[in-house]
Amino acid sequence: MEDFPILFVDDDRQILQVVTTYLTRNGYTVDAVNSGTAALENIKHREYAAIFTDLIMPEISGLDLLKSVKEASPETEVIIVTGYGTIESAIEALKRGSYDYVQKPINFERLKILIDRIIEKRKLQLENVLIKRRLKDRYNYDQLVGKSAKMQQIYEVIDRISNGSPTILIQGESGTGKELVANVIHQNSVRRNRPFIPVNCGAITEGLLESELFGHVKGAFTGAVKDSMGLFKAANGGTIFLDEIAEVRPDLQVKLLRALQERKIRPVGDARETEVDVRIIAATNINLEEAIRNKSFREDLYYRLNVISFHMPSLRETKDDIPHLVNHFIKKFSLAGHRQVLRITSEALGLLMKYEWPGNVRQLENVIERAFALGVDDAIQVSDLPPELCAINPDETIGENTFNLIENEKILIQRALKRTNGNKAEAAKLLGINLTTVYRKIEKYRIHENAVHN
Repeated sequence: MEDFPILFVDDDRQILQVVTTYLTRNGYTVDAVNSGTAALENIKHREYAAIFTDLIMPEISGLDLLKSVKEASPETEVIIVTGYGTIESAIEALKRGSYDYVQKPINFERLKILIDRIIEKRKLQLENVLIKRRLKDRYNYDQLVGKSAKMQQIYEVIDRISNGSPTILIQGESGTGKELVANVIHQNSVRRNRPFIPVNCGAITEGLLESELFGHVKGAFTGAVKDSMGLFKAANGGTIFLDEIAEVRPDLQVKLLRALQERKIRPVGDARETEVDVRIIAATNINLEEAIRNKSFREDLYYRLNVISFHMPSLRETKDDIPHLVNHFIKKFSLAGHRQVLRITSEALGLLMKYEWPGNVRQLENVIERAFALGVDDAIQVSDLPPELCAINPDETIGENTFNLIENEKILIQRALKRTNGNKAEAAKLLGINLTTVYRKIEKYRIHENAVHN
């Protein structure tokens, strides 16, 4: 029963050994520790269905452990294990939230009945959550918004993996919400009470990325004036989100692969390895299979990352979600600015539905934020939209060929560069995409300076 692990805490090692043997033989997953301090360390890295704890222990008592567990993980059931003459304390534990108590010497039949009852309760709770989610007309999933079939598929996968910690690869264009999905996955997982640390691998100087991820010891390189634990260690027990994973250089890919396989890292300049318990979610807007063919990305790392794969759809693929997204952003910026904007006019929404959105959801959010920044009244109108949207004829597309996305994307980038007099950073903001993507698109479509300034 790997999905419902049990933790047994007792300072008597002989009891721990007997209990562990009995529970393991009966098919339960059990961890055993001999102190409350060790138990608190365990619950940082694993969520337990039930924790059995001796009442009287050195350092941390069973009652103190009960309090700490309930604060950290309210859904975990705690059962107090008592010796002769401590029944009054056991009753006190029940008042403080203990699920039940067990007397020593332990009656293993009663122990098994208690565990089965708790596991059955947890199963029913999880099934009820799933049923409610499936029955609900789902316009959103936490911070994710969208009712399209593609978004519903993503919601379904998040539901299915919520009890585990598989490594995940998220692919999709810039601006589709890859980091947001990673965060939602983390918040709906057994690691939700531990850190979620996002890392943009493309934004960190190449030579410093290894140190940022794995840490370093004092004197490892010029400027290393003290030890640094690194982001993997900081995320221990939680999730690290590696965005733009394709930007990681090949030699560092080998070390990432080892961290995935062995759950060990080696700080820069240190001869010792450190164990870590980190769930990795990676993301990229690059076709990794093509990168493998080009020898810029390791095939073995790709398969290690690609245990569960998400493809974030572009906004062009999910245009039916635009009205829901617009309403979501209107509410968001209304609350932030304490301004009552209630709706968007049908004419303005019509233009949003016609637009091709090279910057995807991020660009749409920027469009709504821009309207608020410019002082929109009670409704967003056509005049509140950026010029590149207002120029669209509702009955026409931006290019001669409606379905030629490449040509239309090139036109939009040229327009943005022309409007910003060739300032690529400003063009990136206007399009709602990052600067790296603008440079890549300029090179891809061979957009020349003279075409921008003419």
